[in-house]
Amino acid sequence: MNETLTLHPDGRTTLRMQRRLPHPPEKVWRAITQPQHLAAWFPAQVTLDGDRITYGFGPDGRITRNDPPRLFAHTWGEDHLQWELHPDGTGGTVLTLTHTFTDHHGAASFSAGWHTCLMALLAHLDDRPHTPDPAATARLHEDYVHILGLDPAEPTGTSPRTSPGAGARGEADGAAVRLERQLTRPADQVWHHLDGHRATVGEPPPAPFTVPGVPAGPVTRVETGKLLHYDSPGGGVRWELAEGTGHGARLVVTHTGDPSALPAWRSRVAVLAFELLDF
Repeated sequence: MNETLTLHPDGRTTLRMQRRLPHPPEKVWRAITQPQHLAAWFPAQVTLDGDRITYGFGPDGRITRNDPPRLFAHTWGEDHLQWELHPDGTGGTVLTLTHTFTDHHGAASFSAGWHTCLMALLAHLDDRPHTPDPAATARLHEDYVHILGLDPAEPTGTSPRTSPGAGARGEADGAAVRLERQLTRPADQVWHHLDGHRATVGEPPPAPFTVPGVPAGPVTRVETGKLLHYDSPGGGVRWELAEGTGHGARLVVTHTGDPSALPAWRSRVAVLAFELLDF
């Protein structure tokens, strides 16, 4: 495995993955450019019409480079994919995939997804069956979080100001920490695992929403499967679950009022991610 992640000044991220395939470049080229072969391993149904590509779902794309059997590049909505093929000197091919995208916190999902696809590509080239294992892909997602050094924490100077009295709704001003993490389970399952169904406005939050060292005041807002906010000294804690990259929810935890709690929140989010693998 050979993966790198680069964050660009404009906020976009590039994932680079490299694999050696024991097949000649001409054969690999057909597998990455012809729809009848792409159907065996690519994560969408590809249709080609000139330089236009449709994927069966989501936005279309355009071919930006086509230099057989060496370089094939195309867009997929705002994302850009580039496939480079080089002979390895032994009759095989070194394949380098470069994927550039805007969703930095989705990098582990992209990596796990492409890893699975490339395994299916190799099986197709070998002319043997391949059955993806969703549980293995979820575990691989968490491996890639560490391989790529994806830290969910983002210390911020202030939290957003809204209308007067917003603090009671979880929008208080002041120093804050923010953690964003792609999860491997959908929001309803995450909510249930956190005991969100037990949350009641005016009561203490369920224990899974808390961390040691951060006093938990009463819950001030609940939206089932989406949001929980409770007061804490100097600010508040806000958990949000939204649509993410892949099949899981995107978690955002914001804590205003005590930046020193960042290590505790980092640990809590990491533990939650691993708990969900066996949920």
